[in-house]
Amino acid sequence: MAGNSHVSLVDDYVSEYEGIQAQMGDPDVAADQDQFRKLSKRYAELQPIIKVNTELTQAREDHEAALEMANEDKEFAEEATRLEGEIVRLEEELADLLAPRDEHDGDDIIMELKAGAGGEEAALFAGDLARMYQKFCEKNGLTWEVLDVAESDLGGVKDMTVAVKAKNPSRDGAWSKLKFEGGVHRVQRIPVTESQGRIQTSAAGVYVFPEADEVQSVDIDEKDIRVDVYRSSGKGGQGVNTTDSAVRITHLPTGIVVTCQNERSQIQNRARAMQVLQARLDQLEREKAEAAEAEGRASQVRTMDRSERIRTYNWPENRISDHRINYKANNLDSVLDGNMDELITALQTHERQERLEAE
Repeated sequence: MAGNSHVSLVDDYVSEYEGIQAQMGDPDVAADQDQFRKLSKRYAELQPIIKVNTELTQAREDHEAALEMANEDKEFAEEATRLEGEIVRLEEELADLLAPRDEHDGDDIIMELKAGAGGEEAALFAGDLARMYQKFCEKNGLTWEVLDVAESDLGGVKDMTVAVKAKNPSRDGAWSKLKFEGGVHRVQRIPVTESQGRIQTSAAGVYVFPEADEVQSVDIDEKDIRVDVYRSSGKGGQGVNTTDSAVRITHLPTGIVVTCQNERSQIQNRARAMQVLQARLDQLEREKAEAAEAEGRASQVRTMDRSERIRTYNWPENRISDHRINYKANNLDSVLDGNMDELITALQTHERQERLEAE
C-alpha cells in the first residue's frame, strides 16, 4: 500500500516539476522576479526527488533487460545482481526523500542571540556562539547578515539579530540546519574577568524562526505597533550615526520588540524590522499550534523553546553536550570553528525518526 502511495506521490511531483519548468520558460514569468524566485525555490526542492526517481526508473529498465540476457551471458547475470542492489538503494533514498518533513526546511531564518545571566562573561559567550554560527554559514553556502547588535564593553554580544539565507534555493535551507539551535546554551569555563581561576557557568539564549518571504507578505495592523527611531549605536552604546536611522518597533498586543539599524535609511530599517516582526508573529502562531498538537504525546526535539537548556559547552574538557538527544563529543574547539555538521546531522536524524514514528 505504501508503495502505491509513493508512486502516486512521485507522479504528482513529476507533474508539478514539469509544470514549473514550463512556467519558468515563459518570458512573462521570468520578468516577474518575485514569482520567478518562488518557482525557482520550489523547483530546487523537487529536483532531488525527480533525479532519484529518474535513476530508479532507469535502473529497473536496465535490470529487466539484463535478466532477459542473463541465460545467454554470465556477465549480464552479474549485472542483474548488481542492479538489484542499486534498485534497493535508490528505493530507500526515494522513500527518505518522500518521508514527512518540516514544511519550512527550505526557508531562510532570523536568528536572535541574547546574553543571559553572567554579565560580561555571558556577553562574551554569546559572541562566541555568533562567530560559531557565522563560520558554519560560510562553510555551508549560507549568508550571514547582522540586522542589529548591541555589544558589551569587552566586545561581547548583549543582543544580536541576524538574517541567514541560502545562497542558492534548496529543499534543505537555513531552517533545516539551524532550527535546532533555539533554546538556552550554557557555558562552563574560567571567565577572562575571573582573577582566581575558578570555573563559572553562564548562559546565552538563542531564538530561531523562519523568515517571512518578502516585505510584501507583512500583514500587521498599523494600530497594533509603536515605532520609535533613534541613532545607531556601536560598542558600549557609542553613537556611530548622526541621523535617527535606527528603528524600534513594539507590537502592542504581544509586547514583542524588534530593532533594526543595519540598513542605510530609516525607511529601509523600518521595512526590514516589519519583516522580522512578521516572522516573529508567524512563529508565535506556529508554536501555539504545535503546543496544542503535542499535548498528550511524548516530547519531541524542541526547536523553539527559549527557556529550555539545550546544550552545554565545557571549555576545560573540550566537550559539547546536547541534552535533547544525549549527544556528547570532545571536539568543542572544532565545533566553535563552525564544524557543526556531525551535531546537526544527529539532531536531524532524531527529528526524522520521530516524524516517522508519529505517522
